[in-house]
Amino acid sequence: MQAVQRLAGGDPRVIADAGLGIAAAGLIAVAAWGSPRLIGSEAIAGPSWLLALLPLLMGAPLALRRRAPLLAWLAIWAGVALLLLLADNSLRGLAWTFVLFAAAYTLGEGASLRGAVAGLVVASPVVFVISHRGDLALSFSQGEQGGNKAVVLASLQLVAFWLAGVVVHARREAASLAARGDALQRQAEQSAAAERARIARELHDIVAHHLSVVVLQAAGARASGKPAGPALEKIENSARQALDETSRLLNVLRDPGEEAGLAPQPGIGELDALAASVRAAGLPVQLVIDGDLAPLPALVDVSVYRIVQEALTNVLKHAGPARAEATIARAADVVTIEVTDDGTGQHGDGSAAGGHGLAGMRERAAVFGGELTAGPRPGGGFAVRARLPLGGGLQPGQPS
Repeated sequence: MQAVQRLAGGDPRVIADAGLGIAAAGLIAVAAWGSPRLIGSEAIAGPSWLLALLPLLMGAPLALRRRAPLLAWLAIWAGVALLLLLADNSLRGLAWTFVLFAAAYTLGEGASLRGAVAGLVVASPVVFVISHRGDLALSFSQGEQGGNKAVVLASLQLVAFWLAGVVVHARREAASLAARGDALQRQAEQSAAAERARIARELHDIVAHHLSVVVLQAAGARASGKPAGPALEKIENSARQALDETSRLLNVLRDPGEEAGLAPQPGIGELDALAASVRAAGLPVQLVIDGDLAPLPALVDVSVYRIVQEALTNVLKHAGPARAEATIARAADVVTIEVTDDGTGQHGDGSAAGGHGLAGMRERAAVFGGELTAGPRPGGGFAVRARLPLGGGLQPGQPS
């Protein structure tokens, strides 16, 4: 039905396949009912019902060759076997050359390599019978006038067309894989760029908050009338200018339609609420916090929350029925994050709403000179592990 709809819609590939099937059926019909000399083939003999059915058996499979190439090959050889079984016929001339060459190319070009090889193996008994009868002589072996040598030459020709199809199939698969790899690379780059912009917006909110405090404190100190008024005035003016510039930066980074203003950024303190929401969505999760995380820098605090959020969302979306555990620990000047599950071991490249999955998590870790690893666990499930150093600040080339 879909093929008919695509034919009606003018799909050139479907039209070409339909033309191929009609041509094959027409050539076989002429060899069976008309004057075979017109097409340089020997007459086909057999029961009238077989002669009526044979054009359909030879043509219809080629018309549907893109949808079922292995089935088309097997159907054509089934028709050949039926013809040889019920009547004394030779497969010689243009009609059989056209049908069998097209079928061999179709098998190699459309089927997987395993299916293409299996098709040759399945058809080999029929070719073996033909070789003993000497009844296979295609157009490029007509000079042999049948016999085993003609069968060998015809078989080699069929294999050559099959190999041509295999080469086309392999090149198409390679091009498809390359295009998919390029698309995934572009997607990763876009995700990383989007996450860098998101980190920069969050950094703006943090910096703007601290600059606002500086402005207020400097203004308050000047208003008190105590000494050092000129220095405080300079501090106040510089802070106000920096605050204005960071606001302009945010306007550049903010996505169209995104709410303006300084929204409170989530942090480690909101992880309990995040775990509760994930449990409500159907994923049992255990949250473990080890060490004193209260004095963390603000951007680290936000990044820890975002990494845990993305990792748990990936578990929820891709791990199937599973349990998860999220552990956040601080040792000296390093914060470590580990999110594990006992699910299917799949991670996907999905993300939470507004997030960017594994690419975004790696970008956040890289901001601090840290690293993030993700992959299936040896005993089953999936693990995401991140290490965020606290002493190095932002790395060169990262948002500041």
